[in-house]
Amino acid sequence: MIPSAGPPGPAPHTEGKCPAVFNSLSDRLAATFKNLKGKGRLSEADIDATAREIRRALLDADVAVPVVREFIGHIKERSLGEEVSQALNPGQQVVKIVNDELVNILGGETRRLHLAKNPPTVIMLVGLQGAGKTTLAGKLSRHLKGQGHTPMLVAADLQRPNAVRQLQINGERAGVPVFAPHPGVSSEFEDATGDPVQVARDGVAEARARYNDIVIIDTAGRLGVDQELMRQAADIRAAVQPDEVLFVLDAMIGQDAVATAQAFNEGVGFTGVVLSKLDGDARGGAALSVRSVTGKPVMFASTGENLDDFEVFHPDRMASRILDMGDVMSLIEQAERSWDKAEAEKMARKFVDQEDFTLDDFLDQMQQIKKMGSMKKLLMMMPGAQGMRQQLEQFDDRQVDRIEAIIRSMTPHERVAPKIINGSRRARIARGSGVQVSEVNGLLERFGQAQKMMKKMAAGGGMPGMPGMPGGAGGARKGKGKGKKAKPRSGNPAKAAQEMRELEERRKRSAPQVPGSAFGQGADGAGFDPSSLNLPKGFEKYLGGGPGQ
Repeated sequence: MIPSAGPPGPAPHTEGKCPAVFNSLSDRLAATFKNLKGKGRLSEADIDATAREIRRALLDADVAVPVVREFIGHIKERSLGEEVSQALNPGQQVVKIVNDELVNILGGETRRLHLAKNPPTVIMLVGLQGAGKTTLAGKLSRHLKGQGHTPMLVAADLQRPNAVRQLQINGERAGVPVFAPHPGVSSEFEDATGDPVQVARDGVAEARARYNDIVIIDTAGRLGVDQELMRQAADIRAAVQPDEVLFVLDAMIGQDAVATAQAFNEGVGFTGVVLSKLDGDARGGAALSVRSVTGKPVMFASTGENLDDFEVFHPDRMASRILDMGDVMSLIEQAERSWDKAEAEKMARKFVDQEDFTLDDFLDQMQQIKKMGSMKKLLMMMPGAQGMRQQLEQFDDRQVDRIEAIIRSMTPHERVAPKIINGSRRARIARGSGVQVSEVNGLLERFGQAQKMMKKMAAGGGMPGMPGMPGGAGGARKGKGKGKKAKPRSGNPAKAAQEMRELEERRKRSAPQVPGSAFGQGADGAGFDPSSLNLPKGFEKYLGGGPGQ
């Protein structure tokens, strides 16, 4: 049967945090690299000591011994060569070498799913019981649906109690149909009676008939590797001829993970690896070993129980997170997925027009950030975040909700003119939002600082402590009070609103009819050719008004 499943509600994507399994390794490597800072020249003894500490860190993290041996050999070979000896900063060059080698053992480059030329694309999930296959099936279907695909889940795990029901629940949460003609077993005392091979075969036929372009088959697992498990998985693979066979690997089982991966690769064969439970506290070095041992790429990573705790595995970004260099690219992609473009354009217009940054704007920005997911996880994407991990772990994401409650307890006029918020108003706002007056005071103080910074940037002054932005609005203005936007003078909300309308009408009447661009040319782009600048290919589209635009 295929239960109906409505579309899922919006949920934040949580890509980017350095997985907990790598925290210990990250700390050890950071401590090792501290000894290299400030050295103008590295001796062979320095490199040997660094390699020795890295070896210990990797072995303590459960990385397979052959992988460690090869990894350290490459690092020492490159570190003792001209690459480091002629570098301006040898310590940083060694860190770069370690980063490069980490990228190599993690797979080198991102591996995407290979889609069938003639749909549906069949994806088969294999692995031990408890590795997280059924949860992963829901996450992967949600991910693919977000990319515009129409996936279907097939419940071919008829042995684990309530596995079929769990997959149906995950399908409902992901908004994806589930093909489940057999209910499976409901307790460990029942014997499985259905034929998983037939279920898988019928599921692919059903997806083809319903024009679903992707089929994800959830198969049974065992507590350990045995012949029956391998035979059943091999029979399903032979019956449906999947385009991808993904081995779901529990990142918390240590060295056993490598042996299990080898057994599945020899018994069934798989095309890629999915690392599950990367949010656990295990040492997780097996995740660094599986690519080198099996020769198969890590394609996805799962970091929690929510359907959105799932990400494409990028070796270069994972290496950067392990070395505490941050993951700015994932942060940018996450913002692009969740940020409201209309809201961003509205803020940009206010910025250019030097309009006041209000508490309403502040609230809008907070809500946009909330869409991106946990604030704690976002902060962990920033370079150097591992050094502040203890403080970040203590950060309470509910603080964002309290800030929102405080602002919503204000009147519309108070949000536009926060200077009128006196003691009695602060007490009322605190009561309305269920917080202490000190929290209201703290918010208003931080908002005041943010408002000053926005004014300074809009006027061409740049960020505090940084040079002004050339060409910025009002950048050439001098003198106190010049270039400031007129504000309503009345403290009465109704009169203030009327004054604002009149000011806006006067501003529109006085605005030039032919807008120029940030580079000073007219609307027709005369006199400016983006190709004359040494810009990346395709970048000229962001300049606007250039030739051919």
